[in-house]
Amino acid sequence: MRVEDFDMFSTLLKQRSGLVLTRDKAYLLESRLMPVARKWNMKGLEELATTVRTRKDEALLRDITEAMTTNESSFFRDQKPFDQFRQLVLPKLMEARAAKRSLRIWSAACSSGQEAYSLSMILNDEAAKLAGWRIEIIGTDISAEMVERAKAGIYTQFEVQRGLPITMLVKHFKQNGDKWQISQQLRQMASFREWNLLGDLSPLGQFDIVFCRNVLIYFDQPTKAKVLESISRQMPQDGVLYLGGAETVLGITDKFKPVEGQRGLYSMGGFSAAGAKVA
Repeated sequence: MRVEDFDMFSTLLKQRSGLVLTRDKAYLLESRLMPVARKWNMKGLEELATTVRTRKDEALLRDITEAMTTNESSFFRDQKPFDQFRQLVLPKLMEARAAKRSLRIWSAACSSGQEAYSLSMILNDEAAKLAGWRIEIIGTDISAEMVERAKAGIYTQFEVQRGLPITMLVKHFKQNGDKWQISQQLRQMASFREWNLLGDLSPLGQFDIVFCRNVLIYFDQPTKAKVLESISRQMPQDGVLYLGGAETVLGITDKFKPVEGQRGLYSMGGFSAAGAKVA
C-alpha cells in the first residue's frame, strides 16, 4: 500500500470512528479493506483510495469504517463486571432510585449485543425485586451490521459457548439449526441503535449505568478525553461507568474517579461501594 494511501485511510478512520492506526498496522488495513474494494468492483486499494479522494460516497465511507471496526464481544465477558453489577451496582442504585423506580443502562459500542443481553439475563433473574420498575437497556454501535445482528439476537454455537453458562443457554435461548436465538422476552428488554461515540450523545438521554468497555484502547488521548467528557454529560453524579480492565480515566479526565476497591468501576463522585463485597 502506498504511504499516501495509508495516511489518507488512517486520517479518514480517525475522523469517523476515533480509531488510531500507526503505519506498522498497514497489513491490517490491507487485509480488511480488500474485501471492501472487491464488493465495490474495484481492482485494489489504490483504486479504492482514488475513489475516496474524488467521490464522497457515504455508503462507501461507511463500508470502510465498518470494515476496520473491531467487533469483539462475548456473553458475560470477563465476568467480574457482571458480578459487580448484580451484587453492588444494582442494589445500590435501586436504593438510590427507590422514589422514581427507574434505571437506564447504556451498552456503548455494543457490537452484536452480548453485553446488553448478559445484563438483561441478570435483570430477569432479579425480576421479583424489580417489580414495578422501569428498566431500559440501550445498546449502540457505529456498525449498522452489528446493530442489526444485536436486534435479531441470533448467535452461532461458538458464540453461545463463550462465557454463557449452560443454564442460561437452556433458559433463554431457542436452537434453530446450528444457530441459537435469545428469547423474545429478553430481546424486548434491550433496544439497539446505530450511534457514533464521537458524535452528539445528548439525544440518547441520561443513563444511570454506562458500559464502555474495551473501547478507549483504540483511541488517542485527546479522543479518549473527548468521549469521557461527553459520557459524563449523560450521567448523574452517582451514575456508574464501566471501563475495560486495561483502561483508566487517570491522566485523561477529572470528570470520573475510580470507585474505591472496585477495579474497572468509575463515578463522578456520588457513588460509594463502602461496605460492599463482590464475590
